[in-house]
Amino acid sequence: MKNLTAQAVYDADIYLRLSDDDGDKPESNSIKNQREFITEFLKSMPGIRIHAERKDDGFSGVDFFRPGIQEVLQDVRSGAVNCVVVKDLSRLGRNYIETGKVLQEFADHGVRFIAINDGYDTANAQGQTSTILLPIKNLMNDSYSRDISVKIRSHLEVKKRKGQFVGAFAAYGYLKSPHDKNQLVVDDYAAEVVRDIFRWKLEGMSQQGIADRLNADGVLSPSEYKRSLGMKYISGFKSNPQAKWSAVAVGRILKNPLYIGVMVQGKTGRPNYKIKKLMEKPEDEWISVSGAHEPIISEVDFRTVSGLLCRDTRIAVQKKTVYPFSGLLFCADCKQNMIRKTVPAGGKKYFYYSCSTNRADKTACTTHNISEALLMDAVRDCIHTHMETVLNIEKTLQFIAALPAEDTEARKIDRQLEKLKADYEQAMRFKMSAYEKFVDHLLNEDEFKQYQRIYTEKCEAIAVAISKRQEELDAIVQAGSPQGEWIAHFKSFRHVDVMERKILVKIIDRIYVYEGNRIEIIFKYQNEYRAATAYIEQYMERQAPQAAPTVKEAV
Repeated sequence: MKNLTAQAVYDADIYLRLSDDDGDKPESNSIKNQREFITEFLKSMPGIRIHAERKDDGFSGVDFFRPGIQEVLQDVRSGAVNCVVVKDLSRLGRNYIETGKVLQEFADHGVRFIAINDGYDTANAQGQTSTILLPIKNLMNDSYSRDISVKIRSHLEVKKRKGQFVGAFAAYGYLKSPHDKNQLVVDDYAAEVVRDIFRWKLEGMSQQGIADRLNADGVLSPSEYKRSLGMKYISGFKSNPQAKWSAVAVGRILKNPLYIGVMVQGKTGRPNYKIKKLMEKPEDEWISVSGAHEPIISEVDFRTVSGLLCRDTRIAVQKKTVYPFSGLLFCADCKQNMIRKTVPAGGKKYFYYSCSTNRADKTACTTHNISEALLMDAVRDCIHTHMETVLNIEKTLQFIAALPAEDTEARKIDRQLEKLKADYEQAMRFKMSAYEKFVDHLLNEDEFKQYQRIYTEKCEAIAVAISKRQEELDAIVQAGSPQGEWIAHFKSFRHVDVMERKILVKIIDRIYVYEGNRIEIIFKYQNEYRAATAYIEQYMERQAPQAAPTVKEAV
């Protein structure tokens, strides 16, 4: 090591650092004030002249991959400087181990180091005496950084669980509220683009087809749109100077529950405050909050699109959209997709659907062949019949709902719940009474434990019964409600006669094709439909034959 005291003149780098993570917002710790503080100090040190100012504005002191500190180290290693001056040790760094390594490198190159506020100077006796305190101060700075990191993480965790947005940039379709940066508000222009994307998907377009259309229409991609608004946005997905819409970008929008008002955060995180690389978290650790902001897409459309994304809906060559039944049509026996094929005859083209399994192996399944025209007519008739049934169910439920409450099964269960809850409260009182008697020495320990066991078991059994009956009551109320979401959904299509793709995917889950041109349609909301019909049947069984009309009579 060189003798520092032998130097008469020092060429020094002054180093300044400010980090948002430190919470060092006061004026005394700003870059400007650090500069003024150091230059004022050096006026009393004529043997030190400033070689350069190196700074890191907005960088954490935990790691040393900062541009400013790297410039300092380069100056030290090249011999351009033999002195480094900082306001205090925390400006150099807050990582105990890494800060120690840097200070050791300064010493190995014979570089004088001065931390003004800490009274630390390696070129004088006071500095040598204070060396013993240096590891302690570095450790304190490291501990401070850890505490700040924990506080910030805890604060952000609370915000996430409240459904508040904590990201740097809002997703496409939203903006941060000018009044509350943690609240998302709809960006009208981008929201219309998002609605178009979902609408085109429902109409049968592929993700790539949607991306091509957006690019052809001159719609800016999400990253370019953010930059057009003046945001300093940098995307890891950008590969070209001018980012374009891609199938991947469209897919991310179609899969994002943000557009139905669900805020999902915490998908990534850092193991600790010293590791800056983000790591993927398992899905069960994500924080999801519904109703966090205004939705752009209806939940029905989002669920429908999610179902389509899970199915094979490839687009035919030279076509922009999928066929109307793509992803909906299945063989009733092997449950595999039906394939559309063209059969020319008499100068015309006829279209048929056949089993994909049979096409690959004639012995594995039969053809289940059906013409597209016949299929379309059959589906139309089935839809009309189903719509009529739904309307009949609604009228019957309205009739039942108008009857006195005491005559319904729901009222019966409600009375049972009241009794169960009273029993639970009584058991809890007995349990507490046993404890009070034990405290008053009216019961010995064995008697007390026996009573505790008896009443604990009784409370648990009653709680299970309450939960079960509450579920039954909720199911009955939902099944018996004529204002159910599923009824309103089907009623919105009751006057539709054209079998368009966007209509089929909203009301049909799947279609099974049997031999002999027979089909079976599984409509959306099948569980709700069955629950409502079962509710009506159970009600009819409890009543006299003349007490209520049949489903058809109620129309």
